Formats: sequence, structure tokens, C-alpha cells
Amino acid sequence: MTTDRIWLYAPASGFAEGLLLTGFTVTAADGTVGHVDRQVDESGMRHLIVDTGGWVFGRSVLIPVGLVTSIDPEAREIKVACTEDEIKAAPRFRTDSETLDPEYLSGVGDYYRGLPPRQATTT
Repeated sequence: MTTDRIWLYAPASGFAEGLLLTGFTVTAADGTVGHVDRQVDESGMRHLIVDTGGWVFGRSVLIPVGLVTSIDPEAREIKVACTEDEIKAAPRFRTDSETLDPEYLSGVGDYYRGLPPRQATTT
């Protein structure tokens, strides 16, 4: 499987190698999604596992890092280029073994690649 941009941080995102994002708040275009529970940087398919708390019935979601539009280390906040509803509709994340399953990750990548493009927002 070839790595594509959906699995890579955009140069303008503010990500620096070695930056630990666990605990950072994740904000979609229309509201707060949750916080980073785990970041997966190995396997060539980088992504964040985001704990949504009670927002989506206490489940976690997998978000490819290509959706990250900005990282603010001081505020401990990550902004992503999608909406809450788009994240809710993403392929369901159930177990950690899925983070290594190329078929599952391919489906997640296909889903997010198919979303309408959004401009990065600044606040």
C-alpha cells in the first residue's frame, strides 16, 4: 500500500517530529470532537485515536493526520478539516488491532478522501 497525503501531516499543520499529541483537544470545523487518546506514527499510515467522551456514546474515532489543519502546542489544540457529522459518519473504530489492518485503514482513508474539501480556519 502506497502512503498518500491523507496519512501525512500537511507542512502547514505545525506538526514537528517528536511532538506528543496525547491529551490535545481536537476541534472540527463546527465544534469540539474530543481529545487525542493515542497517536500512531508508525506503519506509514499516521493517525490519531480520538476519545469522544459522551459525544458519540463514549466511542473513539480514528482520524488520519492528513486532516489536521493546525496544531497549537501552547493551547494543546488540534484543528481538523471536517465537521462533527462527518467524523460521526466515519467507519466505526472498535479495536486497536484495526490500527494495523490495511483493509480497515484503506476504508477510513477512502471515506475521508471523499469528503468535500474545506479551507483551514483560524481563530
